[in-house]
Amino acid sequence: MTYDLYIGDRTFSSWSLRGWLMLEKFGLPYRTHMIGLYSGTMADDLAPLAPARLVPTLKLPDGTVVGESIAVAETLAEQNPDAGLWPRDAAARATARWLCAEMASCFTALRGACPMQLQHVNTGFEVSEAVRTDLDRIETLWSHATKFKTDGPWLFGAYSLADVFYAPVCARIVGYDLPMSDAARTYCMTTVTDPAFKAWRAEGQKTVYDPFPYDMGLPTTEWPSA
Repeated sequence: MTYDLYIGDRTFSSWSLRGWLMLEKFGLPYRTHMIGLYSGTMADDLAPLAPARLVPTLKLPDGTVVGESIAVAETLAEQNPDAGLWPRDAAARATARWLCAEMASCFTALRGACPMQLQHVNTGFEVSEAVRTDLDRIETLWSHATKFKTDGPWLFGAYSLADVFYAPVCARIVGYDLPMSDAARTYCMTTVTDPAFKAWRAEGQKTVYDPFPYDMGLPTTEWPSA
């Protein structure tokens, strides 16, 4: 049983990263298919998957097409109940679903001001009040998750879909050197130095962009390697 995952450019597509981590981190069999997010072929590439129109899109082994990351996550968890996509404890599981849903629908200021890019770290980024509000809310949610945490470095101890959904948030925090507490920054560094995340980023670095999308005109430093 192999899934087909349709994704966009790895350096920039935050939602594609989420879709890929759902499969990669939980050992589910899959094939990836690249969609021309920046080459202008996205609509044509996704046409066979209509009415899906965004990445990631998942095609199930029986041919069913699933769009939207929340739906993909719940479908994979339902089909693979022993893979541990959600926390096993009921209270932790409910809380993890809450965190994922809020991530999917909120933090528009952070997303708009800090598009995900995995090329380098921008320094000197000026944090607006709206972005600061989003960061404060993220800290609140992450702190709340620790009430249900078991052993392990992730939001709920063991890796779960909550960590999948917040991986691009961590990438934004690191990629724009945003102000966070020591605990939150440690979690972000755990995320971006995880072997799966590093493998995703390394694959994305094989594509060179000229001009580079989302050039902020800021000084940059190297992306952290460890």
